[in-house]
Formats: sequence, C-alpha cells, structure tokens
Amino acid sequence: MSSQDIPEENLPAEQDAHGAVGVADDKDPFADPGLPPHEHRVQDIDERAAKRSERVVAMLFTLSMLATIGFIAAYVGVPHDKAIYVFPIGHINALNFSLGLTLGVALFSIGAGAVHWARTLMSDVEMVDERHPIEAPPEVRAKVMEDFKQGTKESVIGRRKLIRNTMLGALTLVPLAGVVLLRDLGPLPGTKLRHTMWRKGLQLVNMNTNEPLRPEDVAVGSLTFAKPEGLEEHDEEFQTEIAKAALMIVRIQPDNIKDKRELEWSHDGIVAYSKICTHVGCPISLYEQQTHHVLCPCHQSTFDLSDGARVIFGPAGHALPQLRIGVNEEGYLEALGDFEEPVGPAFWERG
Repeated sequence: MSSQDIPEENLPAEQDAHGAVGVADDKDPFADPGLPPHEHRVQDIDERAAKRSERVVAMLFTLSMLATIGFIAAYVGVPHDKAIYVFPIGHINALNFSLGLTLGVALFSIGAGAVHWARTLMSDVEMVDERHPIEAPPEVRAKVMEDFKQGTKESVIGRRKLIRNTMLGALTLVPLAGVVLLRDLGPLPGTKLRHTMWRKGLQLVNMNTNEPLRPEDVAVGSLTFAKPEGLEEHDEEFQTEIAKAALMIVRIQPDNIKDKRELEWSHDGIVAYSKICTHVGCPISLYEQQTHHVLCPCHQSTFDLSDGARVIFGPAGHALPQLRIGVNEEGYLEALGDFEEPVGPAFWERG
C-alpha cells in the first residue's frame, strides 16, 4: 500500500526541534505547531480566586509604598554613625542597613506584584503568529494597535481598579527614594560660586609663614601666596575656601603698571590677583619677573600681571580677577572688599 492510500488522519506526526508534535503541513504557514491544549487556571473560572490574587497584588504594591516611605524616614531620621547588631553578620551601620532593607523591599514588592499579576490574572493563552519583515506595513501597525488594546483588555487593568491604583501609587512613590539621595550632592550653590571669604578689613596672611603681610615683606620681582586672615588648614572648609580665595601677591614698579584700575587697586605697586586659572581652575605658580607674566602649568595659559592680568597666550577665557588691597592702621596689607567677579573658570552666561 502506498502512502497515498493511507488516510490523512493516520499519517505520522512530525516532531520539531523542541520535541513538540504536530501534523506535517508544508503548505500552510499557520499549521498547528504542536502546542498542548490550553488549561484554564483557577482564577479564570473562579472569581473568588481572582479576587484573592487581586488582593495579593495590591498588598505587594502597598508594601512597596510603605517601604519607600520607610526609606525616606530612615534617610532623614537614622543617625549616620549609629551601629546595630544583626545576626549573624554582627555590628553594621544602622543607616546603611535600613536604607538597603527598605529600598530592597520596595523594589522587590513591585516586581513580585507584577509577576503575580501576570501569572494569575493576565491572559496566558499561547498564540502562534508568523514571522514578519522588520519593516512594518500599515496592516501590521494596525494589528499591533489591536493587540495592544486586546492586551490592555486582557490585563484587566480597567476592571481591577484596586490593582491599578496601588500599582500607580507604588510606581509614583519609589522614585522618591532616588530624589532624597540628591541631598548628598550638597547644598544648592546659591551665590557661593560668585563670592569668596575676602571682605573689607580682612588681612592678607602669608601661606608659608602664616603671618600677616606688611608692604615691606613683598620685594619687587617676588611672588608671594596669601590666604584670608582666620582661614586655617585644620578647618573643615579649608580646601573649599582656599580653592576660591588663594591669592598671588606681586610687587611691580608703579611706572610699569599699564592698567589704570590695576594701579588704583594696588598699594605702592603691590598687586593681588586670584591664583586660580580661569581656564579649568588649576593653581598658577610660575612667575617671570622681567615680563611680569604668570604661567599656568596645566595648559600654559599666560597672564600679564602688569596689564590687568589679561590673557596673552593659552586657552584661558578671561583675565584673572584682581583683589583691591590697602594698608590698615597697624601697617598690614588688608582687603578692601571681595573680588568683583567670580574666580576660576568662566560661567556659561559670561563665556
């Protein structure tokens, strides 16, 4: 008997690479690939079971919200230097433990709630569809929109309002955990980038000797570095303040000063300029006394201290800010105010 004489229903089944068995059909691309018959879940046929699953999902989303609130409360209220004993780890930082625990619970609860929702309430019917080209024709786009609407319907998000509302609450609150972490970036700068410690009456202190400077301490052709009176190296904010307030003190013959304002802001040829390069903020430390040029060692920006510290070479965007100085009743050099413009690299609005 030939194969043509065998009834179609008695033909042997073909087995695919995954072991699924189906009737061979080379012509029909939508032939049954051998999927097992669909088995309904208990939630599909019992509304009470579906309600229980809905409550479980809502409970997990609610737990996520509570954990996020706990994260924020711990971040604000738990001291950063307090330790607690956790078995079997031992003593650990209480703040780190509470932040890790609450954020972990918040994220896990959202994930667990989504998984339980998908496995018990969303449609689990397997569908067979043919592969399509990468380019989507209009009919495919229309089908995608149909599938999206169908998926929305099958997710029962419109009918299960408890799940929808608690999910939205959890997804809305959990980003707040990241927002409060922005506090560790420090306070808002305000006007701190535009002002330094210098103010009227503050004496200029030699960075090397830590002694106030007198005019006779600054020789012609010398370079002296100064800091504000009262700023000590052991201060908590020393590095922050000295990065803005560091000075270069140079004495130039008054006849060699070309800039009128520079001459008015100096004392007997002693000029004070910011030590911070206006390119990327490197400290300037190289001085050529014959030309009165100072050089930044990072990118070779060069400034003429006899001509308002203007840029004569290199990538710096503008001149070094000058500090107006004078002499107090005790004969010490003092500031007559703060810099009139921000020190260091240029701000975008004045670029």
